[in-house]
Amino acid sequence: MHICLQLCTSPANEAGLDALLKASLDICYPKREVIVNMVFTDYRSKKTCECSHRQSRFKKSLKVTNLQIVAVLSLIAAILLSGCSNSGEPGTSSNPGGSEGSDKVIKIGMVGPLTGDYATYGQSVKNGVEIAVDEINKSGGVNGFDIQLVAEDSKGDSAEAANAVQKLIDQDKVTAIVGAVLSGETATVAPIAQDAGVVMITPSSTAPGLADIGEYIFRNVITDDVQARQMAEYAVKELGLENLAVIYANNDYGVALKDNFTAKAKELGATVVAVESYLDGDQDFRAQLTKIGGKADGLYIGGYYAEAAKISQQAKRQGMQVQILGGDGFYSTKLVELGGDAVEGALFTAGFYSGDTSENVQSFVSSFTERFDYEPDMFAANAYDSMKIVAQALAESGNDRAALRKEMAAIKDYPGITGNTSFAENGEARKDVIILKVQKGEFQRAK
Repeated sequence: MHICLQLCTSPANEAGLDALLKASLDICYPKREVIVNMVFTDYRSKKTCECSHRQSRFKKSLKVTNLQIVAVLSLIAAILLSGCSNSGEPGTSSNPGGSEGSDKVIKIGMVGPLTGDYATYGQSVKNGVEIAVDEINKSGGVNGFDIQLVAEDSKGDSAEAANAVQKLIDQDKVTAIVGAVLSGETATVAPIAQDAGVVMITPSSTAPGLADIGEYIFRNVITDDVQARQMAEYAVKELGLENLAVIYANNDYGVALKDNFTAKAKELGATVVAVESYLDGDQDFRAQLTKIGGKADGLYIGGYYAEAAKISQQAKRQGMQVQILGGDGFYSTKLVELGGDAVEGALFTAGFYSGDTSENVQSFVSSFTERFDYEPDMFAANAYDSMKIVAQALAESGNDRAALRKEMAAIKDYPGITGNTSFAENGEARKDVIILKVQKGEFQRAK
């Protein structure tokens, strides 16, 4: 069992808070290991302390008084005490099919931001999974079992994601989870799924190392290191760019793209003339672009389409003559809607191309567009394939979590709409990277 707490107070309070929480846990779960990740942020020094197994940083914190801390922990204690009356321990069964009606369905969880600033990504993932589930059930399900999707909203917050995953495992008793969506929330929830022995496959979290968390964690998306290095190689070798600037989102995704792009560009002999950062949700990038000035012939944007569109527009207004480059976070029709002619000619890496003329791709695009009234993006496509991969593994394993993990690890060359997919020993997907270009307001394959 995992509990995630985020407190904005002096780390000097940590010992006392630990003691109070431990007393509650000892009463409720005397024979069970409970892992508590407590993030203490000192509001005076802005120092973030390290958790038990990772360092976490959150966009927003809440300043609280000692009295409020006691109130919060009292509430947590009450929640824990409410579990004392339960005779069984949730989430410990390898076979989740013990509840009423479970002989008719296999429950699959989905977690991601369905509301909030990142809702568009989570909704696309959910929509892609829904299309896959509908197709699976219409064709007879998995060995006669229907798939039941249980979707939970993380709101783009790691603590919310942790609570959602714990619910999916302990209360809903899902057999597997498609998610999480953002790299930061996946880093938080993957250890929970791993410890519970529940397969989790993220269709979109690209930060390096996530699949290394454990044998139950899989990833069906090109990683940041691979795509950033391939874009750097394309920029230098194919486009002949020599002076490159980077502007990146100061989050897991953006930092990984920046680090790998700059490293590969330098390795190939290009000059990185400037590296600038921004925060999620920023609207004004003029200061960073002014620092870059006219020194660059290529501008790599390590972030998502919303900020990329604004950066491209502001760069154009400032008279910068640069080739816009980016990662798979660009892949949404909203890039063109928001960026207009400023993103014309932009190049970015992707693992899916909706313009692919193959029958399976066009069938998916048609079904998705008809149902949701917009063209599927990379998030939706990878989610669709992820659900189909889980279903194929379930057909061999049955509704058993441990057996499912073994079948997932054995997947080789699954012929999905995002190309052939195999998993390495650590659960990383082996997939091809493609490069797309904005031409006349539409995405076209460049490589």
